[in-house]
Amino acid sequence: MDRKPATATQLVDDDRVRVTRFGFEPNAQTGWHTHAYDYVITAVTECAMQLENSDGAVVDVTIAAGDAYRRNAKIKHNVINRSVAVMTFVEVELK
Repeated sequence: MDRKPATATQLVDDDRVRVTRFGFEPNAQTGWHTHAYDYVITAVTECAMQLENSDGAVVDVTIAAGDAYRRNAKIKHNVINRSVAVMTFVEVELK
């Protein structure tokens, strides 16, 4: 299935952190990527995401607006908006 790419807007990139705001239209995706750093995601809107992992696992996750979660570096995955609404989160990578 062809999906539009999510929009990534870099807000900060210095020697300590990289902060990026991601916006997803319905069914948009990040595309496959690997994180070089541990990171934290904070949902701006409710985020109904499908996470495709490199091991073949597909996981549906819903994060309420204002909630956050953390993941380790070296994770290869693709994030898809599985909602009919626009989805936005802010990602903080810890260098």
